[in-house]
Amino acid sequence: MSLPLSKPGDAPTTYGEYMHWPEDERWEIIDGVLYDMSPAPSTKHQRVSRKLIVQIDGLLAEKPDCEAFFAPFDVRLPEKDEADESIINVVQPDIAVICDPSKIDDKGCRGAPDWIIEVLSPFTSSKDHIAKRLLYERMGVREYWLVHPLDNVITIFILGADGKFEPSVFQEGKGQVKASALPDLTLNLDAVFR
Repeated sequence: MSLPLSKPGDAPTTYGEYMHWPEDERWEIIDGVLYDMSPAPSTKHQRVSRKLIVQIDGLLAEKPDCEAFFAPFDVRLPEKDEADESIINVVQPDIAVICDPSKIDDKGCRGAPDWIIEVLSPFTSSKDHIAKRLLYERMGVREYWLVHPLDNVITIFILGADGKFEPSVFQEGKGQVKASALPDLTLNLDAVFR
């Protein structure tokens, strides 16, 4: 389980501080609380992630404004218009699809991606299910997938008109599934979980 290395109530960790840490370390900051991203994901996790990104990247060829990125890739989620150095939410989703090119810069993405996929691992599962889901909802991510690589299951959250994730959809890892945030995009889950 990915436990926070700082506690709520401590001075929030910011992106400005994060930028001075060693490049070979992976961290996330959620509401100013620091989370270690190690150990490295399992082989099954990496296979599922790779198969997803390859399919998504191929399908995005028809959408020139949309681009898919995979971890490590910093997604900075400002609360308002604060400078990068003051941002207290920086995550590294397994896959992020961004359809607004103005959000992409040399540091990664600034603002909510349209679609985020987290491939679960025992070390980060709790954080992905709770802290990240709440953060992504609050920041306006249109679609959030939790991919369970050992169970071959996907839990899908769609942002409703009220700004809240609608009840999750449980998709068994076979057949076809459409991405709601990108309606023309259909993934082959048999290929992902094979």
